[in-house]
Amino acid sequence: MRAAALSVAAVLLLLIAGCTAGGGDRGTDADGTIRLRFLSLAWQKESVDANKALVAEWNAAHPRVRVEYVQGSWDSVHDQLLTSFEGGEAPDLIHDASDDLADFAYAGYLADLRPLLSARLRADIPEESWRTTTVGDGVYGVPFLQEPRLIMANRTLLRQAGVRIPTAEQPWTWAEFRQVARDLTASMRKKSGGGGGDGENGGGKGKYAVAWPLKEPVSVSLNLGLSAGGRLFHRGPGPDGKVAIRFGDADAVVPGTIRAMARTDRTASPETLASGGSDILPGFFAGTYAMVPLGFSYRQQIAQQAPEGFDWTVLPAPAGDGGLAQGVSPQTLSVAEDSPHKKEAAAFLDFFLQPRSTVRLALGDWMLPTSATALTDPALHTEEFGWATGTAVARRLRPAPAQSVRGYPEWKDKVATPAFQEYYSGAIDTEELRRRLETDGNRVLARYQRD
Repeated sequence: MRAAALSVAAVLLLLIAGCTAGGGDRGTDADGTIRLRFLSLAWQKESVDANKALVAEWNAAHPRVRVEYVQGSWDSVHDQLLTSFEGGEAPDLIHDASDDLADFAYAGYLADLRPLLSARLRADIPEESWRTTTVGDGVYGVPFLQEPRLIMANRTLLRQAGVRIPTAEQPWTWAEFRQVARDLTASMRKKSGGGGGDGENGGGKGKYAVAWPLKEPVSVSLNLGLSAGGRLFHRGPGPDGKVAIRFGDADAVVPGTIRAMARTDRTASPETLASGGSDILPGFFAGTYAMVPLGFSYRQQIAQQAPEGFDWTVLPAPAGDGGLAQGVSPQTLSVAEDSPHKKEAAAFLDFFLQPRSTVRLALGDWMLPTSATALTDPALHTEEFGWATGTAVARRLRPAPAQSVRGYPEWKDKVATPAFQEYYSGAIDTEELRRRLETDGNRVLARYQRD
């Protein structure tokens, strides 16, 4: 995997470097035409098409400031960007995620956008979203697309079980969600001839109310944890206050519920805990699982792959003491500090992120825009495919707990991911999870916060 990441980074670096050819100063042709390199991580066809169309529209209207589209990949993007930054060949415009910006911002690789952003763009995005790209006193990216986690549910199985269907105004609590899963699992197993037992015997074997895809368990655990009042990362006073990890009772609510459903109640499939979101869709379509908590964009796969007649709906995630609050790490657009044409790059961002354009990007990615104006577009409020449920949840979205935490990528990879994986598998208990996240985690963060 590491070798593959470096190989991809090398290819990306060659692509980016190739865009500088043509004479003149860096980013400027011999005839004075400015060329901006735009690294895009769009990958779905509709999204790539929308991105390329907007670039073409800009170029048609601005022949002296040309934007060159460079296709990147979400796979190992942190390593790819680090290679290009250190090699002095970073693209002018960078597509990334907000939880990947802190280390680059502290290293001086990204431009502070505060003096560059238009008043229109700044005012159109809520302050909660701007917090996701604020590091210290600077703003290092424009958050433009966000993806909450919602519950994709088999409406037929929910109706057969007679459970209450939640709404954004009246969501399930985490305790109610656990009970609904018990009732739903019993109904599914009874209907399949399992007698309502634990699913290990009879025709109901293997039927579960929920399939949690936790191949990447950290973001799920932390972001949904906000609904229960969890914080995990606690910053000291002042703008330069150091961050410490404290895993309290509120932080344990969501992980504890998931583990209990899989290990105690047997209402969540233990086999899917190491799976990715796409891996569990065949079981969802087959009626093996009634509910699958997934990122909002997975609706596209369901709409395209579900068998004819499959009746599904989108439900809000459960709520706790924090209500429907949920952490998100929006997709972002940044400008490289080394770019010789920052003002022109910012002008492209203002064009690219006009509300009508942002709606096109959101529809192409099956995600939600951060733009307050774009969120009012009727296309994002239809009942079809759960768009209305997503927009109802949008105003409750908050910055993911790890936003602006230096060393987060290392903490996530080396400490949190293996700790949560072992916890959900039953290999360690809550106290050991707490010890690893706090003791081992704070040791990692301390290296990034030395004076």
